[in-house]
Amino acid sequence: MFDIGFIPISLWDFLDVFIVGYLIFRIYKLLSGSVAFNILLGVILLYMVSWLVGALKMDMLNTILTQLKEVGIIIIIIIFQPEVRRFLLLVGNTTLKGQSNFLTKILAKDQHNREQKQIHIEAIKGALLKMSKKKLGALIVLADRLNVETYAHSGTVMGAELSQQLLESLFQKNSPLHDGAVLISEDKIQAAGCILPVSESTKLPRSAGLRHRAAVGVTEETSMSAFIVSEETGSISFAKDGKLIRRLSEKKLSDLLLEHYK
Repeated sequence: MFDIGFIPISLWDFLDVFIVGYLIFRIYKLLSGSVAFNILLGVILLYMVSWLVGALKMDMLNTILTQLKEVGIIIIIIIFQPEVRRFLLLVGNTTLKGQSNFLTKILAKDQHNREQKQIHIEAIKGALLKMSKKKLGALIVLADRLNVETYAHSGTVMGAELSQQLLESLFQKNSPLHDGAVLISEDKIQAAGCILPVSESTKLPRSAGLRHRAAVGVTEETSMSAFIVSEETGSISFAKDGKLIRRLSEKKLSDLLLEHYK
């Protein structure tokens, strides 16, 4: 198309930059707010230090870092295996979503979808408030399709229609699934009795039980959000990005559900 100095620039160069930029953005969105993102920053820092050491001709340190980098590639593949899987799912899921959104607009179902979303929000809200009154411990996680794949198989996969009655029955004390988390995604209860990573944060209050720590733990590692009902007090809490908001009012609960239920 044109030259910048002695460098020829073509349409394919612009396309190349755009695709690379898009991939970097998607990887950032995928890893942002997770432990894997911190690991990635550490890897980038290691490579920068290695380049600097090589430029300064610090041979002994350069040899050690070179060995670390060679072994590190294998370690990175092992560590990032779940993220690589999620990224590939994201690529396919984004494509399918684009097709789905296009068809949805053609069929004019936007209004219907909004009504269904409100029905599901009311179902979750109603279940949380009722369990709060009865002091039934509960942990409900609002997930997306990618994160469900990671945690669903630690419990019982359901794929059931979302309803207030079913949510309440899952957390009854005589239910075999009441101790784990319920994962909700794509307007369905995808799994119940799921085991989540427990947060080791020292910032959490001592009164925070295992459910609260599991809710915070999963939101530290993913973009998911979680609602918790305390078995001791009946109060409702909310976890997002590794932070815990306790003693939600009914108004605040409604606002958070509207914001985070997709």
